[in-house]
Amino acid sequence: MPRNLRIASVNVNGIRAAARKGMGAWLETADVDILTLQEVRAEAADLAAALPGWHVVGDEALAKGRAGVAIAAREPLEIWRIDLGDETLDSKGRWIEADVRVGDETLTVVSAYVFTGEDGTEKQVAKYAFLDAMEARMPQLGDLALITGDLNVGHREFDIRNWKGNLKKAGFLPRERAYFDRFLGAAGETVTTVDGGSGTGLGWVDVGRTWAGEVDGPYSWWSNRGKAFDTDTGWRIDYHLATPALAARVADYRIVRAPSWDTRWSDHAPVVADYTF
Repeated sequence: MPRNLRIASVNVNGIRAAARKGMGAWLETADVDILTLQEVRAEAADLAAALPGWHVVGDEALAKGRAGVAIAAREPLEIWRIDLGDETLDSKGRWIEADVRVGDETLTVVSAYVFTGEDGTEKQVAKYAFLDAMEARMPQLGDLALITGDLNVGHREFDIRNWKGNLKKAGFLPRERAYFDRFLGAAGETVTTVDGGSGTGLGWVDVGRTWAGEVDGPYSWWSNRGKAFDTDTGWRIDYHLATPALAARVADYRIVRAPSWDTRWSDHAPVVADYTF
């Protein structure tokens, strides 16, 4: 009998703070099967305390209080990996994969937290290196695979309310966006990218954009400056990127925007999708 697998992704901006502010109450009613987390900024014991009853795997950043990714599931996660690229790549606390058995099929789920970056600095060099490794890894993930998380790039003008004011800023640089042109371009075909270059399409699907259509947003992150949340001056930088075989199974998708600024438990909103198995 077919069943829906509900997968939610959220940058929690610190798991301990999110737990204090109401993440647990949301989870009690969200009916989530798999939860991917970014910017955990805590140790394994903190994750376990925030997610009682869940089976959790995670990867901490080398620097305490920074980055950190995790995957939590209702059932045990027996096979998981954190390797992305070679030993020269700084990916600690930024990439974790888990294989999940759903009936007689295996789904690979990734929680990723891409560097924020800063144009013209070593932070941006690290971001490009991470995106390079991600691009190399994606074809290896199998037919049923999903990359979730805070990828810190707005792919198109639809994804940033104030896109004209961010054309020269990290998160909306043409070179960054070009990666997504290749990620989402037709598999095996030459893709012309927004930075004037070209590359080979990987054929993945942006579930959020496919579901929402050609509209502004819906956004998943809002700056704490000014009244960005109240005026919905946001960015869509949190994604579900699916292989075509998995994208064909999407039954529902939504970004769970808090009803008001003071009821948020993170500066990012959960991104939730149902996949039919």
